[in-house]
Amino acid sequence: MKTIKDNDLRLRPIRLPGDLTIALPWYQDEEVLYFSEGEGTPPYDLTTIERMYNYLIKIGEVYIIEVNQRENWIPIGDVTLSKDMLPIVIGHKKFRGKGIGKRVIQLLIERAKELNWKQIRVNKIYSYNVASRKMFEGLGFNKTKMSFDDKGRKYNSFQLLLDWLCEMLHLK
Repeated sequence: MKTIKDNDLRLRPIRLPGDLTIALPWYQDEEVLYFSEGEGTPPYDLTTIERMYNYLIKIGEVYIIEVNQRENWIPIGDVTLSKDMLPIVIGHKKFRGKGIGKRVIQLLIERAKELNWKQIRVNKIYSYNVASRKMFEGLGFNKTKMSFDDKGRKYNSFQLLLDWLCEMLHLK
């Protein structure tokens, strides 16, 4: 796994246990949890965050999202590239709604192509998370299903076909 960089944005591989304390405030933020994990999710502690990252490391490439400000790289969130999910969190409130998430996903689409993946799936975007849905749809992801989680919260799943032949034939 390598660092992926685009001007003032970079995705660097997660470093455990050091990055746990960086991520702690993100996963104690009610807004982050509401949009990423669902309404009513209690704040995460370090043990929960470590368990989450250890799981994500097993299924994909986990990155810390950093932006460059005044020659310093500032961690603002995390993202995981895996074939069946693409969880992204912009944990630092100041950087939400500025198009950074879209840039991150564009970088990961290119990374998935480098890995010769045929598709990328987004497992769960809650129906009330309109900004995320619009971002993924704007990048070419198509809705594949609508479902409900174990607490009855409605969500949608999406996929992006990366192989031109699959795209042409509309294979799923």
